Amino acid sequence: MRALDEVIKAYDVRGVYPDQLDEELAHLIGRACVEVLGLRAADAGTGAMIVGRDMRPSGPALVEAFARGVTEAGVDVIDIGLCSTDGLYFASGRLGHAGAMFTASHNPAQYNGIKLCAPGAVPVGRDTGLAQISDFCAAALAEGASAAPADTEPVAPGSISAVNLLGDYAVFLRSLVPGLDTIRELSVVVDAGNGMAGLTAPAVLGPLPLQVTEMYYELDGTFPNHEANPIDPANLVDLQAKVLEVGADLGLAFDGDADRCFAVDQAGELISPSSLTALIAVQELQRHPGATVIHNLITSAAVPEIIVENGGVPVRTRVGHSFIKATMAETGAVFGGEHSGHFYFQDFWRADSGMLAALHLIAALGNAPIGTTVADLLAPYNRYVSSGEINSTVADGPAATAAVREAFAPETTSIDELDGLTMTGESWWFNVRPSNTEPLLRLNVEHQDEESMAELRDRVLAVIRSHSA
Repeated sequence: MRALDEVIKAYDVRGVYPDQLDEELAHLIGRACVEVLGLRAADAGTGAMIVGRDMRPSGPALVEAFARGVTEAGVDVIDIGLCSTDGLYFASGRLGHAGAMFTASHNPAQYNGIKLCAPGAVPVGRDTGLAQISDFCAAALAEGASAAPADTEPVAPGSISAVNLLGDYAVFLRSLVPGLDTIRELSVVVDAGNGMAGLTAPAVLGPLPLQVTEMYYELDGTFPNHEANPIDPANLVDLQAKVLEVGADLGLAFDGDADRCFAVDQAGELISPSSLTALIAVQELQRHPGATVIHNLITSAAVPEIIVENGGVPVRTRVGHSFIKATMAETGAVFGGEHSGHFYFQDFWRADSGMLAALHLIAALGNAPIGTTVADLLAPYNRYVSSGEINSTVADGPAATAAVREAFAPETTSIDELDGLTMTGESWWFNVRPSNTEPLLRLNVEHQDEESMAELRDRVLAVIRSHSA
């Protein structure tokens, strides 16, 4: 029996192909989506589902199986083909249908997955459909069949049509960013990591006055140059070197499905995603005074400080796109940022778009006085020193977390468990949380200076890794 909980997770489907996620399961998930999300027009659904995929070799077979499950259940499939995840969200928002994006994001080549959304790019997470989808699949697998339950009425099969929305997507993104029409010429290096930014970056950035140096634009889900995971510093080395080599103003790196963006400055130094969150928050608060801005719990403490200083209302939330999007809907927030490089926009159906965040940074830099560097632009937002996310494989995650809590409790001013364990001191905080997609504990530390951060980081890691597998 499959361990579905290892594949159908808190906010997406993800697993090794074909050992955990294969055509049989994709087919079942397609059928389950029709039932759980109520997609049939006869049941007040929209009668269609949009499907897109990234460049992973397993994508076409999984999409075919999923689409077959959807159409067998009487719902049409609109296949938008190769796309970024935010391209799928655009299609869902523009066309008003549910969507399924086949991607494993930043995971290695052997993985694939599915990110699901309801019409209007509304996220589907464990509490909003994924748990029921898992139950549907488990029941079908237990019966030894990949069909709907026996008492289900026969329905006329749906159809499959192909639509190309890349051009519309690019135009729409540019329309959302004030000041793009007045930017000065900039030199930008873009590392697509052989992921979907190799398709989307030319369409989005092409009309702008940019000298773009392209890196690894060839779509290749085996990732021959480096993994498309820019949160790992090793995967930014090529970008940093190229920025210095060509004397670029800015470097951009995207993950495999191009929904996350990381940036480096003119000196090749990593730009903190928290600083970029603060920059965009200030821009959005200028357009929407007094608005709410979301930040997740591993974002720098500078972000809520800056939101308040600019008249906004900061709201802290868990890590993960479905949680942030739900909180944005509840609060009416105009923007949300995660330290992991995800950026969410109210005017993009509250969905995340790395490319849209990149456009905001380009607009800010391109309209700054001549001679202003990215480092200059972001200096006001860099108030603390962060460790970045550090992963550790442990034999018993809860035991390791409990040990950390016991060790540091005497030094803390507050402790919370919104998502994992967050411990806060007089001038520092750290968070330890389990990964939702991999068997890891993740650590983020922030302190007032580099030396203090490193000392605290190493102390916490020592406790965690005393429980290594």
